[in-house]
Amino acid sequence: QVQLEEDGGGLVQAGESLRLSCAISGPTARIYRMGWFRQRPGSEREFVASVTWTGGSTAYADSVKGRFTISRDNTKNTVFLQMNSLKPEDTAVYYCGKRSVLAAIYDSWGQGTQVTVSS
Repeated sequence: QVQLEEDGGGLVQAGESLRLSCAISGPTARIYRMGWFRQRPGSEREFVASVTWTGGSTAYADSVKGRFTISRDNTKNTVFLQMNSLKPEDTAVYYCGKRSVLAAIYDSWGQGTQVTVSS
């Protein structure tokens, strides 16, 4: 069974950067896509970015395009989210999720990491 563990959150000022990481433990052969989602206070979880595990194809929410970059290191079973030019509205708990081959939804989640951006 795949387990996910996020790291790298923290408190930064607006305009600064953070790099989140998601360590994947367990079998990775059936991973299709890895994604980052976030949940702001009082809001539902929303999509941030995703990357296909084998091909590296990426997708981003409009709100983070040009500022965030998702990447993966298949040799280390880790997914990253480089976040630049952070804004106070990026404040949220960030979650790493896994979508399996032939699955329509993300079926495994990490525990989340808090990102707080002060103005």
